[in-house]
Amino acid sequence: MTFAVQYLREHLAVICLELSFVCIFGITFYLYHLPLGAVLYPTGLCMLLGFVFMGVSMYHAYKKHKKRIGLKTLQGNILKDALPENTTIEGNDYQKIIQSLCEERQEVEERFSNIYGEMLDYFTIWVHQIKTPIASMHLNLDAEDLRPAQRLKSDLLHIEQYVEMVLTYLKMGSESTDYVFRTVHLDKIVRENIRKYRGDFIMKKLQLAYIPIEERVISDEKWLSFVIGQLLSNALKYTNEGTVTISFERPKTLCICDTGIGIAPEDIPRVFEKGYTGSNGRRNKRASGLGLYLCKEICNRLGAKISITSEVEAGTLVKIDLSQNPLPISTVTFNPYKYVRNQREM
Repeated sequence: MTFAVQYLREHLAVICLELSFVCIFGITFYLYHLPLGAVLYPTGLCMLLGFVFMGVSMYHAYKKHKKRIGLKTLQGNILKDALPENTTIEGNDYQKIIQSLCEERQEVEERFSNIYGEMLDYFTIWVHQIKTPIASMHLNLDAEDLRPAQRLKSDLLHIEQYVEMVLTYLKMGSESTDYVFRTVHLDKIVRENIRKYRGDFIMKKLQLAYIPIEERVISDEKWLSFVIGQLLSNALKYTNEGTVTISFERPKTLCICDTGIGIAPEDIPRVFEKGYTGSNGRRNKRASGLGLYLCKEICNRLGAKISITSEVEAGTLVKIDLSQNPLPISTVTFNPYKYVRNQREM
């Protein structure tokens, strides 16, 4: 519906009232046998003047309408200050309501932002504290070379990974990030993660195919290491025999391929969705549906692209395109108010 049609509908009562006045004068002149020209001539002039007045009024109303449309993206005090002036009682009433709602929203956001900040601080401290006994247990198990000790070391490694995943998930919604973009050596990051999961390779008797990658890319070393570690962990989790291959494609694409159970075709379009585990996740009760979601979100913030191709019972190939794509201006989509409210409702 166009603005002009909407405007005319809103003022239809006034237009009908003016036409009824003309009809009353016309009927009165007719009953008194007066010339109708005396009514029609001033009616025509008044209608012409009315059209001019309505056109000017519609133009000003359209300008205000466009300005209000532009206010949709504004929030808080900026929205309150940008509201157009109103000369009507109804308009002023609505502006006062909007200002009151803006103030209330700002107070709610500040309150729950503080709650979210305190929660993030708590989990950050908790993660660092829990790492101490985990490290101690690793040291104690290093002295043992028995298979049960190797199994415990592997379980501890996965516990540490899940703890890091929790902290990473919370940090994804933080307005302040610790991204540090610089030139990083891919071979160094890959080797660190291979060394980290070497116990799983040994226990599952999987082969590793890896040729040193003499390539440097611009990225954040810590966050990129998290992505590579998560993808390598997934490859090990869903591969029972065969090989895990880490390779590099020109110009700047890192590939992690396995010979595992693969992913069903209907699951591939949704593997990066938060909480989606697919058919493999339903069989593996430990799957959280957060790993690939976090990888996708981190790659978006690093300006990288991640993609997956897979075939059931044949394996999975994950590619990370580390070309220097434009970084998004703003990536914060987490709503602390919504998060805390949902936690209370659970």
